Amino acid sequence: MAIMKREAKKDASNSWVAPLPFRQPRQHLPDNRQQALNCFSSFKCNLAKKPEMSQHFFSFMGKIYENGHAEVAPPLTPNQERWYLPIFGVYHPKKPGNIHVVFDSSAQHEGVSLNDVLLKGPDLNNLLLGVLMRFRKDAIAVTADIKQMFHSFLVREEDRNFLRFFLFRDNSPTHDVIEYRMTVHVFSNSPSPAVAIYCLRQSAMDGEPHHDPEVKQFVCRDFYVDDALKSFSSVKSAVCLLKKTQDVLSNSTLGLHKITSNSKEVMEAFPPEDRANDLKDFDLSSDILPVQRSLGLNWNLESDMFVFKVNKEEKPFTRRGILSVVNSVYDPLGFVAPVTIQGKHILRELTQQRCDWDSQLPEGMQEQWKSWRDSLKDLSGVKIPRPYTKAFLSTTKTRELFVFSDASTMAIAAVAYLRVVDEAGNTHTGFVMGKAKLAPRPEHTIPRLELCAAVLAVELADFISSELDMRIDAITFCTDSKVVLGYINNETRRFYVYVSNCIMRIRRSSYPKQWKYVSTGENPADCATRSVPAAFLSDTSWLTGPPFLTEPMQDSLEPDSFELVDANMDTEIRPQISTLQTQASLTLLGSHRFSKFSSWQALKPLLISFTL
Repeated sequence: MAIMKREAKKDASNSWVAPLPFRQPRQHLPDNRQQALNCFSSFKCNLAKKPEMSQHFFSFMGKIYENGHAEVAPPLTPNQERWYLPIFGVYHPKKPGNIHVVFDSSAQHEGVSLNDVLLKGPDLNNLLLGVLMRFRKDAIAVTADIKQMFHSFLVREEDRNFLRFFLFRDNSPTHDVIEYRMTVHVFSNSPSPAVAIYCLRQSAMDGEPHHDPEVKQFVCRDFYVDDALKSFSSVKSAVCLLKKTQDVLSNSTLGLHKITSNSKEVMEAFPPEDRANDLKDFDLSSDILPVQRSLGLNWNLESDMFVFKVNKEEKPFTRRGILSVVNSVYDPLGFVAPVTIQGKHILRELTQQRCDWDSQLPEGMQEQWKSWRDSLKDLSGVKIPRPYTKAFLSTTKTRELFVFSDASTMAIAAVAYLRVVDEAGNTHTGFVMGKAKLAPRPEHTIPRLELCAAVLAVELADFISSELDMRIDAITFCTDSKVVLGYINNETRRFYVYVSNCIMRIRRSSYPKQWKYVSTGENPADCATRSVPAAFLSDTSWLTGPPFLTEPMQDSLEPDSFELVDANMDTEIRPQISTLQTQASLTLLGSHRFSKFSSWQALKPLLISFTL
């Protein structure tokens, strides 16, 4: 980001201007004018065949010109370096009628593309899972968006000739084709995310040291690219921060809009044009709030629940079709991991056959696959509360994290719950995050798999602790494997390399006294290792945690004293070897040894034997 710190700046209109960060030394770009012109000719024929797409395309490009994001390209001097971007339109599968025009920076000519000569820059983005976890902390939740974020940052004048493209004059298909060039950073450029996020954060810190720390925290911590998700303890704090952020960002010609919330009071504090598109004409006094998509999750504003919508499109019984169905269930926080792990297991079993992606798979498991695929419709009945608990986390007396792990020959799993005690002494628990992975191949022994699950548990706890941005008073790990507990608590025996490395990883993030034993019946991670049909997921303890978490005392947890189980028979434990030590005297040989013999005749046989 040294280039950005040195060269990114505001212009007279307070818009950020940033360079295209070229690699140094930079490869000379060939002249790809004719290639880009041929691509546009092909796209023009495609538009002629699709009138609806043509209408959407010219409407999109009209807004580009109206907003000053493109300009007629000036004439070039002889041998002046330039680059042309092929353009085409694509539709989002979940947003029919909403075209997006792609300026293809990855298109190659003579083996090189624009992205090949640009620095990608550091990944400044927040972690998606972290943003989603923080979004669930408090009662009032809000989402927002930066208006045309990538097109809000101008490209330095001398770099714009590398963003040329062909289009009809005046955006009219009846006119001739001329050259234009983009004046803003385009989405397909590899450095654009880093440039946009850097300038957005600088906008929040504009006027330092007088910038608002709450706005800075919001922009730097609660955005995923251009999407903002945050929860608040009150309506007043939500409205106040959003309005302050709008004011701060407007000083850099950035607009915070598409505001949605589970609170009608929050949305009433903003004009309709600042709300999400499907809420602009909404009657907040009487209409029921709809379902919104927030970073891929379906959020029911009225009930403040996460819900699932399953794609009902039929897919062929091929590797490609099965993979499409398995990946269609978007579940980053692991709400329905016990359901999706079964689909992943079937996919692995079916794809053991070495066949093409579009070839029909063997019929033997087709019924099993169809049964699981059809069961996904029951996910529509699964509803997960957005907030972790009904208690205000900021006022709770204690906050504990409980992480459970389990393994089977099919999968390993870990799941975490937040247990809080409010000011009145009431205990509340909430699902934080779950994770399930197919068991490693070739198959390990059950103790090894349980150990892998324990490693997954500490990794999950580390991630939650670092991303939740909240004090956690204690972390407790639970497993139903006494073998693993013996491994973790061991202080006397040595293990072979694999087990030793796993234990080292576990003890790097936890102490043996944090590990407890629970029975299999009380271990919710067991749901993910044996899988659960979608219709019965809500009846298990996966989403709620075991009952003992709500009890004042953890009587169900056994004391933390665990010995190795069958240490002499366990093949993972190095055998004990007894060794003997021999010590030689340092006293030199001398004639005093001969004093033990009474005569020469008695000594002579001994000397003869030494010489032999």
